[in-house]
Amino acid sequence: MSSSRPFDEPIPVPKGKLLLTLRDAGNYITKLPKAEHAAPEWQAAMEALILVAELNGPTMFARIGVMLALQHSNPAPKIAPRGKRSIVR
Repeated sequence: MSSSRPFDEPIPVPKGKLLLTLRDAGNYITKLPKAEHAAPEWQAAMEALILVAELNGPTMFARIGVMLALQHSNPAPKIAPRGKRSIVR
């Protein structure tokens, strides 16, 4: 198991930090508050990290898991409905 494998691209996290390796990402997740750490998206990210480290899989899978978990706390902005268009004759 190699948890020191680097990601293809660093993962930016709040407060300007970067996650460079699988170990960095695992440490980041375990240091989250318990309620946040237990959330399904973070559990899925941790599972992806473990699978990539144990099975020597592509680090992109773990990166995607962590990125999705990070974005889960920032929902997409709501877009105003466009409404009906009037027909100009």
